[in-house]
Amino acid sequence: MNDKLGNWKRTHRCGDVTAEQVGQDICVMGWVQRRRDHGGLIFIDLRDREGVVQLALDPDRDLASHKKAEQVRTEFVIAARGKVSPRPDGTVNPKMKTGEVEIEISELLILNRSETPPFMLDEYTEVAESIRLKYRYLDLRRPALQNNLLMRHLVAKTVRNYLDGQGFIEIETPILTKSTPEGARDYLVPSRVNTGSFYALPQSPQLFKQLLMVSGFDRYFQIVRCFRDEDLRADRQPEFTQIDCELSFVNSDDVMGVMEGLIAQIFTAALGVNISLPMPRLTYAEALDRFGVDNPDLRFSMELIDITQQVAGSAFKVFADVAANKGLVKALNAKGCAAFSRKELDDLTDFVKIYGAKGLAWVKITENGWQSPIAKFFTEDELSALNKSLDAEVGDLLMFMADCPSVANEALGRLRGHLGHKLGLTKKDEYQFVWVTDFPLLEWDGEERRHVAVHHPFTSPLEEDIPLLDTDPGQARAQAYDLVLNGSEIGGGSIRIHDKTVQSRMFSLLGIGEEEAREKFGFLLDALDFGAPPHGGIAFGLDRIMMILTGADSIRDVIAFPKTQKATCLLSDAPNVVADKQLQELGIRLRAKQK
Repeated sequence: MNDKLGNWKRTHRCGDVTAEQVGQDICVMGWVQRRRDHGGLIFIDLRDREGVVQLALDPDRDLASHKKAEQVRTEFVIAARGKVSPRPDGTVNPKMKTGEVEIEISELLILNRSETPPFMLDEYTEVAESIRLKYRYLDLRRPALQNNLLMRHLVAKTVRNYLDGQGFIEIETPILTKSTPEGARDYLVPSRVNTGSFYALPQSPQLFKQLLMVSGFDRYFQIVRCFRDEDLRADRQPEFTQIDCELSFVNSDDVMGVMEGLIAQIFTAALGVNISLPMPRLTYAEALDRFGVDNPDLRFSMELIDITQQVAGSAFKVFADVAANKGLVKALNAKGCAAFSRKELDDLTDFVKIYGAKGLAWVKITENGWQSPIAKFFTEDELSALNKSLDAEVGDLLMFMADCPSVANEALGRLRGHLGHKLGLTKKDEYQFVWVTDFPLLEWDGEERRHVAVHHPFTSPLEEDIPLLDTDPGQARAQAYDLVLNGSEIGGGSIRIHDKTVQSRMFSLLGIGEEEAREKFGFLLDALDFGAPPHGGIAFGLDRIMMILTGADSIRDVIAFPKTQKATCLLSDAPNVVADKQLQELGIRLRAKQK
């Protein structure tokens, strides 16, 4: 039978007991991590969210408590009163936060018993993720996950304090809103009251935060839940959290300046790390030219070198043909990697094929020069010039990509990132930020036969590029900016279109006619008629930031109750089949599954 708590009051959390409390009578409560019987003395490691403390139970001090301790098992919930004492000589545990002390127990309560857990709840036990997610309430007792969520709380508090100090107002926006299918798929919610109609869960509060600027609130923020029905991976969830901000009367520099101050504050509060400001910037074009991708990892160099013109007249037909057809030939130098085996080189070739590349040419730099199947196609002068361009030295491995610009850049850029991890050049405790700016405003969708927005339809073009909307829209650049940390985009935003004429031109370029624009975005277009101020904003992925701060390998380890990669919750068995009566009330009839 469990003891009643009665008038017992917890005075300290387990992990907060220190040598400063020696001699004090205190009361702690928590879960039993382990019990050790030393043939008379019983020791219990008691755990709560702040850590673990050792309880010492001596039958000569209190026989009743000692007898209760004999019944205690792992994950029992207990309360204990006693005096804080220094641990005896030779028993101090420097690995424990409370390792200098123990509590000599004078009274013990068993508040609740526990079944044997399906897995050990210490930090070192490897458990299949499916089991962890099914018993998430137990998984969350593990110190590593508790520390992740405690840090997430600290970060959220830091965000609110910093933005409040910068004049931002926290305002909630609707969760049930209108479907405007641009970008990822919406999650739809059927309306019972308006049969046949659906709400959408917001992919972001984009339209509403722009309306708040029209409303005169000047600076808005929200730590907000967003939803996207998309294929999942380690850093994506169907529901995720953004730090969402919007500011009026600003330009791109203003937004980036305020926001990099926010990020610096987060890293100081969470890790005690000082971030150097201002953060570096790269244009989109420069990022692609030097690193192949628009989210470069700057923790290591290994930059891509454009050698298209150098090889255009070479006897190596693969390179020469690509150069002649307005393609791109690029190379990177993996310093000291000439010892890679043939299997490792084949694996790298298979890797770039994931990104559409047809193959990968390689060269090992030896004492005798180039060792490679392609060496015979180049003259000594050409080899010497390429060695100079690529800073090639004995022991280096050169890798070449020849293809259309989009494939050559991405395939070699992703290979660069892959090699950075493989060679140990990416340390988790090193933080390299970069703003990427001046993205293309539009890109051509060959299947749809129309332009699509690179960011979203409300992104403003650079003022000097507005004339290009009529003559060469694919060359127009956006007033858009992404913040990249260690090769991961953690936030992105833009200056918005606040002029209705420009917004209408943008819709036209995207193939959105006047009637469709009115149907989807009429309320925003109407608002632009009533004195919309110049404004811009940004949204940071809180979950991605937390992954980096905690060193977690999966976004699921920084979210209390995450979904699997199939968008299911193993804990609650969501999504689930609902009763026919509920479907009837919503006017929904399910089709039979095709066999």
